[in-house]
Amino acid sequence: QVQLVESGGGLVQAGGSLRLSCAASGRTFSSFAMGWFRQAPGKEREFVAAISWTGVIPHYADSVKGRFTISKDNAQNTVYLQMNTLKPEDTAVYYCAARPSDATRFGSWGQGTQVTVSS
Repeated sequence: QVQLVESGGGLVQAGGSLRLSCAASGRTFSSFAMGWFRQAPGKEREFVAAISWTGVIPHYADSVKGRFTISKDNAQNTVYLQMNTLKPEDTAVYYCAARPSDATRFGSWGQGTQVTVSS
């Protein structure tokens, strides 16, 4: 298991930017693929972005492609989500998750950070 703590959420106007951070501790961070998910009120949790354990190969949901960027700093045990051109529909609690390189599912989750985008 790895322990995850998100930060960087807040209130921003539409068109603005935020950068979320997720600090990891515990097992070797560099061996984990990392992901960001979000859950809006009344909706199911959805995938936002993920990055390979090497930090080289990103994947994005179509809804955020071209606006969000995920990055992984193995030296700092941190994964980031840079969010630009934010829209009100991006409002949600954002969760960081970790998946061991030999696993198929994300097994460790942070507590979440609230992102609110006003119109």
